[in-house]
Amino acid sequence: MDLMEFFGMILHVDKTLGVLLAEYGIYVYAVLFAIVFCETGLVVLFFFPGDTLLFIAGAFCATGQMSYPLLMALLIVAAVTGNTLNYYIGEAVGQRMFTQNYRWINKDALHRTHDFFEKHGGKTIILARFVPVVRTFAPFVAGVSDMTHWRFQLYNITGAVLWVASLVTAGYFFGNIPIVRDHLTEIVLVGVSAAIVPLMIGGLYKFGRKVLSR
Repeated sequence: MDLMEFFGMILHVDKTLGVLLAEYGIYVYAVLFAIVFCETGLVVLFFFPGDTLLFIAGAFCATGQMSYPLLMALLIVAAVTGNTLNYYIGEAVGQRMFTQNYRWINKDALHRTHDFFEKHGGKTIILARFVPVVRTFAPFVAGVSDMTHWRFQLYNITGAVLWVASLVTAGYFFGNIPIVRDHLTEIVLVGVSAAIVPLMIGGLYKFGRKVLSR
């Protein structure tokens, strides 16, 4: 297997995890750790699989081909350390990211995440875990925005545990049901919307009260 073929299998891990398990055995844990770490830790790899990887891996745990507790522990550590690296990169680069043109950064995704961060504050780090692309840029923007380290880690660890535990467990119980597996992205986005909408309504309510009180 050459490098490009291996890279293609990583990008479509929801369809190739069985092949990777047969090919690499226990080393698949290291591969999955690296994918989650890179997707959450490096903004240039925002296109790496995240939600589908966790869900499908959970399904393989249900069949006994992978260890549920080992997978959970490794991927939580990968998610926390990946976000932490991304935060430090953002902190090091600072506001230059918004004023200078870096060819290796998707500026639209960066600004979209920054706007989301401005609206929802630290909760963005938790909510973003369930939103592809935003998930990768959220810790970077937190570092650029000078969020304190201890506050970031509080949201970071909470979000990592919720993200990994919920999707791996969902995959464990429902991952082998075809209709659920085939519509995973839509299901996740509906769930995130259900969490965000009440926050937006609350924000609009507070804004309305301020306007009326003037």
